[in-house]
Amino acid sequence: MMNVLILLAAAQATVVPAPAPAVPIDWSVLAPLPYVVAPQQSRALAGFVAGEIAAGRCPIARPADGRYSVKVEVATLVGADGVIRRTVPRAINCPTVEQYSAGLVLSFARGNLHRATTDQWYRATIVFDWNG
Repeated sequence: MMNVLILLAAAQATVVPAPAPAVPIDWSVLAPLPYVVAPQQSRALAGFVAGEIAAGRCPIARPADGRYSVKVEVATLVGADGVIRRTVPRAINCPTVEQYSAGLVLSFARGNLHRATTDQWYRATIVFDWNG
């Protein structure tokens, strides 16, 4: 009888967290990331991306007019407490820039998001522009 009570108490004490919502397939239906204050992206942030392209690590062709514009979308799971739980950059065939963009979204969002009532996926878009 005592073993049954111990097993029953152990089973009741085990808390299994709910699984995080899966990454949505259709990102176009995701609402924009709910920033309190929209981040201001400086031109200096494009320097890293320009360097990756110049080094040949990103197969992005030089535009005819010399003006680069690289867009990266990042699906972002925000918890009900306003904290980012996960970032998933859309593949652009340049992993370093994808991860850099996901890191920027995380940085821009830290302490700068409206809170939701549940965990929810959002979309963030970063565009790097520069003359090459």
